[in-house]
Amino acid sequence: MLTDTHTHLYSEAFNDDREAMMQRAFKAKINRFFIPAIDSGYTEAMYALESRYPEHVYLMMGLHPTSVKENYKEELAHVRAQFEKRSFYAVGEIGIDLYWDKSTLEIQKIAFREQIKLAKQYTLPIVIHCREAFDEIFDVLETEKDENLFGIFHCFTGTREQAERALSFNMKLGIGGVVTFKNGKIDRFLDQIPLTEIVLETDSPYLSPVPYRGKRNESSYLSLVCKKVATLYGISEEEVARITTENSKAVFGV
Repeated sequence: MLTDTHTHLYSEAFNDDREAMMQRAFKAKINRFFIPAIDSGYTEAMYALESRYPEHVYLMMGLHPTSVKENYKEELAHVRAQFEKRSFYAVGEIGIDLYWDKSTLEIQKIAFREQIKLAKQYTLPIVIHCREAFDEIFDVLETEKDENLFGIFHCFTGTREQAERALSFNMKLGIGGVVTFKNGKIDRFLDQIPLTEIVLETDSPYLSPVPYRGKRNESSYLSLVCKKVATLYGISEEEVARITTENSKAVFGV
């Protein structure tokens, strides 16, 4: 059994064939899907997805850094309101993204820090989005580091040194389609990171693995990520699936 620790199954990209896409994932032995939030505009779609697949779908709640705009305080209030209504498995995805908009860095840091504190309040993991912002994210994590800080560094694309630093904050590394890219670079050192520190993800509908790079990603393609990781570590795909699913259970508590 494989666990997709990060997949936007509620995305509009799946509106035309969601059921068929889910059946392909089940057929590929992917039975657990952890669903990150983006902003209030997607909350109802996330709840609908959970209602449709209650045995398989596990929701997070949070404000994505690219949705941190002038109204971020209202969005954070929405996140807090959801936690007051019901339980979630993580605060995510949260973090800093300097690829799309550097002008919002200061409020991105505020939103990131506030949501880390929210995760600690509920004793939950955080799921970090980092794009062109390793130093900025590490700076925030450094000030928040304690025994209650833990989670996943989603879509890890950094260097080995950055991987070691992420692990020092009690984060697992989320490994997805990038590991199959010729220029992805993480395949050069990944086998030097203990497999117990890794979880698998697709980030679908984004970041499709080879040979689907550039096309819509979906959770069934997690098997291609698993295959590549098994090759890098020189072990069976079954062993990768077993260990990484156990790792996901350690993080999410389910």
